[in-house]
Amino acid sequence: MIISDYIQTIAGSFILISLVLGYFIHEYFYFFTFFVGLNLFQSGISGFCPLAKILKRMGL
Repeated sequence: MIISDYIQTIAGSFILISLVLGYFIHEYFYFFTFFVGLNLFQSGISGFCPLAKILKRMGL
């Protein structure tokens, strides 16, 4: 897998988990979904992705 595959998998997992937590636990977990979506949007426009830098430092 290349680094963009890891980013898409992690972001998708975070979104699904936060949606489930928002539905079953508390609605404030939806803000995490918003944050992940906003980060994906800004990284698509600017090309800067903090998760990519973290994954590169981990050696992926």
